[in-house]
Amino acid sequence: MYDELARRAARLNDKITELRRSLDVDRRLEEIAALEHQIAAPDFWNDQATAQRVTRRVAELRAPIEEVDGFRRRLDDLNVMIELAEEAADLEMAAEAQREAADLEEKVRQFELKVLLNGKYDAYNAILTIHAGAGGTEAQDWAEMLERMYLRWAEHHGYKVEELDRLAGDEAGIKSVTLAVRGPYAYGFLRPEMGVHRLVRISPFDASGRRHTSFAAVEVMPEIEDDVEDIQIRPEDLRIDTFRSSGAGGQHVNKTESAVRITHLPTGIVVSCQQERSQMQNRAVAMMMLRSKLVELKIEEQNKEMAQVRGPQMEIAWGSQIRSYVFQPYTLVKDHRSGVEVGNAQAVMDGELDPFIYGYLEKRASGELSRP
Repeated sequence: MYDELARRAARLNDKITELRRSLDVDRRLEEIAALEHQIAAPDFWNDQATAQRVTRRVAELRAPIEEVDGFRRRLDDLNVMIELAEEAADLEMAAEAQREAADLEEKVRQFELKVLLNGKYDAYNAILTIHAGAGGTEAQDWAEMLERMYLRWAEHHGYKVEELDRLAGDEAGIKSVTLAVRGPYAYGFLRPEMGVHRLVRISPFDASGRRHTSFAAVEVMPEIEDDVEDIQIRPEDLRIDTFRSSGAGGQHVNKTESAVRITHLPTGIVVSCQQERSQMQNRAVAMMMLRSKLVELKIEEQNKEMAQVRGPQMEIAWGSQIRSYVFQPYTLVKDHRSGVEVGNAQAVMDGELDPFIYGYLEKRASGELSRP
């Protein structure tokens, strides 16, 4: 038992050392020092947009270093625990060391996957939109079920969620909803969810108890709060309309034209926000959503260019189903890209999405899948 614990600790030491090397910690520390020198300047906060970008970059650079250093401290404590357990022949302490080793191994494995999220916007917050497919009430109910699933997933991971826009269904469910999911690497982890999700179940809306197939599309974008160098939005390219909010929110929200819809004329992209009380607030949120959509469009264009070089790849778009959720006659959730299957469909609907997310990331890291 003790020898096996020692071997597990040695493997963890090698992995943590390799992680620190792959992060290029010395380069990161040099960049942090240079940025902190900028932050210390007396006029640093005069330009709020630049200041926010710099401070966010410092946080992005520092977070993985602190996490790996935390792994090292936990490993040091584990080695002490193993030594004490062996000296005292304490089986209870040895069992505790085994549990700690297993937990640390899992945390390191998850971090190894996070290191793979090295895209330009992977560390950003995410904007997640769910659209009900054809099928009326049945599809709208499925879209709302997916919303609940992602809310549970976000809660499990400590992410904060803000509803940006919502269009209720005619009888039940939702036609669409847009959520801001905020936390480290929210975009990188959620982007593999982008695509069409298919549900097979006995419809609660069918008096005959027949099985129905429903579809909903999930769209994921990085949350871009400020202008970025590769995205320029000209005022003359925008059409801005105002209208009364249709959802809950009190007398003020429903009786004034506080909701905002922005159309980007060159691309035809339309965004809207009706959740805030003032037109100015809704306009600011809508502009943030527009920047995010334009960034995602640029990413997709780059991916298409790369696909032409690599050869045919699976496209993630309406009609290209990425995952199936079967509730009857058996329960199974299967990801068609990674091949990951989970028999406990209820657990998945309660937010247990990590097997699919990590399975996809592992497949992509092996080169078997292209980046979504």
